Amino acid sequence: MKFTKMQGCGNDYIYVDCTKTLIENIPETARKVSDRHFGIGSDGLILIRPSEKADFMMDIYNNDGSRAKMCGNGIRCVAKFVYDKGLTKKRKLKIETLAGIKELDLTIENGEVSYVTVNMGSPIMKAREIPVITDREEMIAEPIEIAGNTYEITCLSMGNPHGVVFVEDTDTIPMETLGPLFENHKIFPDRVNTEFVQVVDRNRIKMRVWERGSGETLACGTGACASVMACILNGLTDHQVTVSLLGGDLEITYDEEANLVYMKGPAVKVFDGEINLG
Repeated sequence: MKFTKMQGCGNDYIYVDCTKTLIENIPETARKVSDRHFGIGSDGLILIRPSEKADFMMDIYNNDGSRAKMCGNGIRCVAKFVYDKGLTKKRKLKIETLAGIKELDLTIENGEVSYVTVNMGSPIMKAREIPVITDREEMIAEPIEIAGNTYEITCLSMGNPHGVVFVEDTDTIPMETLGPLFENHKIFPDRVNTEFVQVVDRNRIKMRVWERGSGETLACGTGACASVMACILNGLTDHQVTVSLLGGDLEITYDEEANLVYMKGPAVKVFDGEINLG
């Protein structure tokens, strides 16, 4: 299987052109190629498929083989993949995902894509649509008990379910302990991505993320969008915010009038390769 490894702010995936070929047993393939000791090493597998509704379709699998609906860092790299490899010459793309069709604007430098701005769509706030099991219509700064401690969590969906928790210092969060407890809490029937956010000022936040099915990753695009929306909902930041993640920075902008979230960030090719799946 030919592949390209790419990363956006350190959120790395294995990308495969499936516009003309098919892959069998995709969950097992995702687990195998993602293994950082016996495989290629990644946060998951992204297949680029044809689409009847858009220019291309992005099909995402986490490193545990589970399927994801959307990945903000991943979709930027899909744009770079299809443009740099000559599958399209469009600088404005529509990519189909399980979370809907996303519109992308490509920044070209020296004939290759360097940055991508993604219209991430409107945040989903209704608890039952995220989904969260609660009698609340929305989950904004609501208490949640984890390992005997009470945290305030703000939940929303940007294509994937997110729970945002504000902390004083992201550097001291015991991610390996807290992450799985949030991810598998009983109020999240589909599990949840958890963002731990430190507000630096009105225009900058720091964020660490525990992604369902992948564990802690260096970045999460939908998580960065969710974190900024949670900040806005709690009155903590303005509408244009730099999100500093372990893998780099993303620029998130919320257009309140249109109720749309935009994300701008880098897309980087690591290497091309070929792996024997037998």
